[in-house]
Amino acid sequence: MGVTSSNKLTNVSETGCKGNFKVTLALSASPDIINSPTDIVLILDKSGSMAGVPFESLKEGARTFIDIIEKSTDGQQDGQIGAGSRIGIVGFSSTATIESPLTTSVADLKNSLDLMVAGGATNHQAAFQTAFDMMDLNNGKAKVMVMFTDGKTTEGPPAEPTTAMIRSKGILIYCIGLSGTGGIEITMLESWASQPSASYVSIAPDPADLELIFAELAANISRPGATGIVIKELLEDDFELTGTYIPSKGTAEITGKRSLEWKIDKLGTDSNESATLQFGVRHTGKTGGTKFFNKSVNYSDNEGNAVIFPNPTIDVKCDVVTVAEKCPKKRAVTLSSCEDFVTVDAGKVRLQSQGRILQLDLTLTNVCPFKEVVMAVVITEKPDNIKRGMKVFTIPPHTNSKCSDVKVKNVVFILPDDCTDMCRTRKFDVQVLAHYASTDYGCYLDDEEDGQSQLQ
Repeated sequence: MGVTSSNKLTNVSETGCKGNFKVTLALSASPDIINSPTDIVLILDKSGSMAGVPFESLKEGARTFIDIIEKSTDGQQDGQIGAGSRIGIVGFSSTATIESPLTTSVADLKNSLDLMVAGGATNHQAAFQTAFDMMDLNNGKAKVMVMFTDGKTTEGPPAEPTTAMIRSKGILIYCIGLSGTGGIEITMLESWASQPSASYVSIAPDPADLELIFAELAANISRPGATGIVIKELLEDDFELTGTYIPSKGTAEITGKRSLEWKIDKLGTDSNESATLQFGVRHTGKTGGTKFFNKSVNYSDNEGNAVIFPNPTIDVKCDVVTVAEKCPKKRAVTLSSCEDFVTVDAGKVRLQSQGRILQLDLTLTNVCPFKEVVMAVVITEKPDNIKRGMKVFTIPPHTNSKCSDVKVKNVVFILPDDCTDMCRTRKFDVQVLAHYASTDYGCYLDDEEDGQSQLQ
């Protein structure tokens, strides 16, 4: 069955400017149809809107599908589907009918297709339920449904509860839609199909494309898992990689600031199998908004599986984060297993009184772009209003397109303590003053000597 699903998702929906987030790549594969016998039910729309060329194209596509599965199971087209696999057909309009039970006979399947006639409404729920009732959940075989439709549900209840139940039983659902009649809803197909929908939903613009889509689907279902997998990820210019976690299978290597490569020797060759890789991403651009962080993902394997990963977005909130003070310098110390003491030269350290550390974080709201801000923080101890310190900072201008909040972090004060009473409760007032340091203001002053005005 080859690669059965591929997905990409983030651990958060939004991040800050220069913020970090985590991305997960996921891949699933199953053994080939020879080593993993499969029951396949084709669920074919025969409602009135399919009459004429669309219905004939659908039948031809289904015949091609049957031929490819037949050949892949025993290497020849001898009229029998081999290796324990079977195909059945359900036709549906206002109700659903078993056109052919699960069988290995190619002739019986094609004769059933020939006898199908289009007409009536569209009852998707009945179609899925009838296909499910055909399957033996205890026979140990893999199970696949292929739904084809050209329109919306016009009769019967919604199909979503039924398809959710079917997927919970481990049955894969592929959905093919014909959009030429204008009635198909892609979101409807995505709600029925296995996930991710990019791997299990196909849309045919016109009837001529149906045979090709059915052929590609049959080829994917009949392939062996996947071997020699190579996935190359490249990020957009506004993002960079911060590292990778150890993947559940294979090896991952960062090949550049924005690129990585994930290799897997084999996946799903003996049983249904999944693999995941997580890696860290940081926003490095100057602007926010809803952004695609993925520039490209190139997939290849020895079997030629066609794999497309979703392209999620991240909402970047660019309220500028300013770190007002750096943390104290760290000095590494090593104590070997045979030493019971160590002497370390910590270098020159600024003398500070014994006391407590007060660290402040605050937000300057609605700061206009390209405006430098001056900020002062004053600490006063109560109840005697003793001034314990003042710090003044220049906050660099941000480059957002509109006024934004500016976060100021790590404003640190050292507060001396009385050595005789370190446990006493202390109370402080914190005052913050802030204003723009730059301005576009100017005024004209008359020069009394020459009578001309000058901009000051």
